[in-house]
Amino acid sequence: MDKLWLKHYPAGVPATLDYSVYSTLLDLIETAFKKHAALPAYKMMGSSLDFAQVDSASQALAAYLQHLGLEKGDRVALMMPNIPQYPVAVAAVLRAGFVVVNVNPLYTPRELEHQLKDSGARAIIILENFAATLQQVLPQVPTRHVLLASMGDMLGFKGMLVNAVVRHVKKLVPAFEIPQAVSFIQALAQGRALPYTRPTLNGNDIAVLQYTGGTTGVSKGAVLLHRNLVANTLQAAAWYQPALKKLAEGEQLVQISALPLYHIFGFTTNLMLSLHVGGCNVLIPNPRDLPGLFKELARQRFHCLPAVNTLFLAMANHPGFASVDWSSLKLSVGGGMAVQQATAKLWLEKTGCPICEGYGLSETSPVASCNPTDSKAYTGTIGMPVPDTELALLDDDGAPVPEGTAGEIAIRGPQVMAGYWQRPDETAKVMTADGFFRSGDIGMVDERGFFRIVDRKKDMILVSGFNVYPNEIEDVLTQMEGVLECAAVGVPDAHSGEAVKVVLVRKNPQLTDADVRSYCETHLTGYKRPKLIEFRTELPKTPVGKILRRELRQSS
Repeated sequence: MDKLWLKHYPAGVPATLDYSVYSTLLDLIETAFKKHAALPAYKMMGSSLDFAQVDSASQALAAYLQHLGLEKGDRVALMMPNIPQYPVAVAAVLRAGFVVVNVNPLYTPRELEHQLKDSGARAIIILENFAATLQQVLPQVPTRHVLLASMGDMLGFKGMLVNAVVRHVKKLVPAFEIPQAVSFIQALAQGRALPYTRPTLNGNDIAVLQYTGGTTGVSKGAVLLHRNLVANTLQAAAWYQPALKKLAEGEQLVQISALPLYHIFGFTTNLMLSLHVGGCNVLIPNPRDLPGLFKELARQRFHCLPAVNTLFLAMANHPGFASVDWSSLKLSVGGGMAVQQATAKLWLEKTGCPICEGYGLSETSPVASCNPTDSKAYTGTIGMPVPDTELALLDDDGAPVPEGTAGEIAIRGPQVMAGYWQRPDETAKVMTADGFFRSGDIGMVDERGFFRIVDRKKDMILVSGFNVYPNEIEDVLTQMEGVLECAAVGVPDAHSGEAVKVVLVRKNPQLTDADVRSYCETHLTGYKRPKLIEFRTELPKTPVGKILRRELRQSS
């Protein structure tokens, strides 16, 4: 495909970049700590950590991790929401020469066990709120070292009060027993007395295993190399320039981290981008707590808010919206799921700042395309490819489709993953011989090079920006006593974009809707649980017996 988009690139955004500025994320992190030492890096609940403090804490934690006897390239799982310990842990794992394995804190024991086994994580740093889940799977996984963080660990004098409220007032820490666990604070203290050895890394070393669902129902780790994440951070920084130029001379960029940082969208556009440009992240541990979110936003001026459609919509419709000063907002970035036109219209009316929609996947670190950040209005597209990135539209055989027709979006660029962790068969299914990653999304392109998603080839369901794969839901539910057959599909949902619907054939006629919901609460994390449950006597199938999910979607 001719690179139509380059003729319409935003002013000041180059078509190609120099990625040699950092050879690894380690270089990016160390440069940030030195260059921005005195600036605030993370804020939460009225407390602040500057870059120098994060530098000191992460080096101590890196020394502690090295002292455990882990070797270069060993995987360390991080299971925390947006709290200061998370960015400290990311920096520590990378500075120690290890690989970050991002884990959703809301995982059920079954999901956590799979990810720890698959990644071979030898250590985990986890918020104590989720330790009871870990306790259930520890005997079955290779993870031997457990570091336990508490919510208030890095909040200074108020930390003890925060911990007391979390544990005893809100009762958010279920009872657990992990005798070998070491507290995060204890690990930091020990690490400060230990020698730290800077590892020798290069751009082809693995930095992160970012787990994503698969059409087989098996969660796969996208292997993101140091050079992939460095490239995407620099691409995002270049693309943001038209919006960032609106900041006053010398003013520090302040981003709201409402997106989970363990999700690749937040990891790159909040965490890594802010390190690169010396920005400050305001950490939001639970964006669903809208009163708490607005209380945090009311504390300061901020310039950038990356979020998913559901959060923009919930915020715009909440009475707490009026308590916040939105006048400094220069960039609202939408991703993770489609931005709906009604949401974009409402957001623009209420903030004066249009939602700038982008597109990407875990496999692309994630940013592949984006609308110009100086856009005045919502476009309904996913924008154009970021620097050094090509988007192509392919048919089922991998050939380019004729002009003006829809095809599968394929992506090539320095941010594309090295493959799936220990799954060459799955990697071969999505990578073309000439280096394009096949996304599974069906799109079209206009005469300016702006792409638009029209459908998904995969049966994947997108719930509030999180991938849900029908095979996984079906696999779990068909193991339930009383269920004969099951099919899971996505149905439109005003709140989350899509919701999970399951259609079941009963083996036991006494099986109820409530039984199914109770079972799902034990075996599936919240966003994967079915919102709608339907019972039928049979499922529609092809002549060879394959369930026709499309037919179920059409009849929903």
